[in-house]
Formats: sequence, structure tokens, C-alpha cells
Amino acid sequence: MKALVTGATGFVGSHLTRLLIERGCSVRALYRSEKKFSALGDLDYEAIAGDLDDIAILEAACADCDVVFHVAAKADYWKDDDRDALWRINVHGTRNLLTAARSAGVGRVIFTSSASTIGICPGDAPADESVAFNLPPERFWYAFSKVKAEEIVAEFVADGMDIVTLNPTVIIGPGDLNAISGSFVIETARWQWLTPLSSGGLAVIDVRDVARAHVNAVERGRSGERYILNSANLSYREWFGLIAAACGVRAPAFFMPDWLLEPTARCIELLRALGFQTPMDANQTRLGSAHVYFDGAKAQREIFTPSIDIETSLKDTFDWYERNGYIKRDLLTRLIGLL
Repeated sequence: MKALVTGATGFVGSHLTRLLIERGCSVRALYRSEKKFSALGDLDYEAIAGDLDDIAILEAACADCDVVFHVAAKADYWKDDDRDALWRINVHGTRNLLTAARSAGVGRVIFTSSASTIGICPGDAPADESVAFNLPPERFWYAFSKVKAEEIVAEFVADGMDIVTLNPTVIIGPGDLNAISGSFVIETARWQWLTPLSSGGLAVIDVRDVARAHVNAVERGRSGERYILNSANLSYREWFGLIAAACGVRAPAFFMPDWLLEPTARCIELLRALGFQTPMDANQTRLGSAHVYFDGAKAQREIFTPSIDIETSLKDTFDWYERNGYIKRDLLTRLIGLL
């Protein structure tokens, strides 16, 4: 099988590329920056430099491929300030890629979306693929950009194209160069028991399971269907407790009441307006009391069963960040550990 992977030097893309090569596939990797080639190590693949804006490059990249994995996206969902870039890459870029794949006669496309395109259920009930996006678009622009990308996918499917959509939850694991979800680990290692907790929760999966689901979807996924990829739904108390254990620090003890989330969000907005970057944005903070849980049963019935438990995933994540210099043990961090 010959496969094109867009975003091949990214977090999911690099793990997917490695797995495809391990399984004997010929891989063509579309990339934007050579700075991230370290994510692919010394793998044997064909590299093509290009952007999702360039139809000619995309058509050349898709040529002779049996399957295209469209993983590339702007995924800074904690800090989605650059709305133009989100729209250009996630929405228009998806249309461009699918147009090129159709012109090249690609047999199947696996589209990497996000569980954020699925709505949140009341209470702590997990949402499945039937729950429509129900957050304010202007506050969750990353999620909304992926919703619009999925609408484009639906257009191409209606026109006869074979596309399977995968919707991973929060992705954790080694190799997250941009420290997107990995910021949970980095910040907890730094702030330790002072890391604030809120009453909500999240859904999470290891990146290696996400890669395996992509590969399995080529043969097992049903065209036009969406599949939530999820391993566990965890309260924030459970989540940060597991992270603290992986980092070898005391579990967070500071609980933030729900009424404090909105004032905190407004402070974050002020800090960002002044040019300061924060680990999470204001609107994600406002979700701190929500149980953003998802039901991955459909994917587990039809495509794969997650094999990496979250404790192992978090330990591997911490070890990778420590080896690569992301974990800072400065005076403040040491002092917090002593208190």
C-alpha cells in the first residue's frame, strides 16, 4: 500500500508514519517545516515539501497513492488566537486536499478531525457521534473550524468519494513537540500540588492508539462515518492525580470553585491582551466545570480497541519531555516541592 500522510512531522502524523512503515507500507510525507524532521528519525520515506494552499503540490503528493491520511491541521486548541490561520489550514486546506485526492483517483481518505466537533452532554453523560456541536463558535474557533471541515468532507462523500473521519479526544503520549495536550504534564511537573483543579473532566487517548486506529480504518472503517477515538473519561481530580504520579510529584490540592472560573477566564483574556501567553485560553477555562466525556464504543466495535492505559501513556509522556529538556527544575519548582 502506498500512502500519503499530510502533517507527517506532527504529533499524530509522525507516529502514524512510523507505524505505516513498520507495517510495510510505502509512505510519502507532506511537510511544511524541516525543523520537525527529528520526529521521523531515520525512517525510510519520501518527503515532499508543501502547503495545503498549493493545489499543484497536493496533486503531485496524492499521485499514485492508494490512501491519503489527512492529518495536517492547526491544532493549537488551547490558544486559537489566529483565527485566519485556523480557517485557512483546517477548512480551506481540507477542501484543497480532498480536491487533489479526487483528481488523483485516491481510493480512500482517512480524515483526522477532533472530538471537539461533537457536542457536550448534560451532567457527566458521554457523548457519541450523534450529538451535534453545541458550543458557541465564536468562543471555540478551533472546534468550529473542524466542524466546517467535516461539512466539506460530507460534501465530497455525497459526491461519491470514500472518506472515513476519525475524532480523537485529548491526545497524550511521547513526541508532542508543540506541547499541546502535553502542556498538562509540563505544567503539573512545574507547579505540582499548586496546580488548580476544577469540577469537570475530560476524555483522553494515547497517540499510539490513535495511529493504530488510523491504520485499521483503511480496511475496517465505513465510508462517510465518524468514529470517536477514546480510551478513558476522567474527572480533573483523577486526571491530574495520574499526571502527578507520572511526574513523581504530590497531587494537586488546590480546588477552584465553579464560580471562580469566569473571573479567571477574564484575567486570562486581560493577560493575553497584554501579550502574555498562558497554558490555556479563557474559553477552555470556562469549560472547567463541564464533563467533556465521549463514548468511543462505535470505534471499538468496528476499528480497534485501545491497548495503552493512561497511566503508561502519561509516564511515557513525562519521560520523553524530561529527556528532551521540556521539564524545568528551576528554583521555583524546587521550592514548591519542598513546601
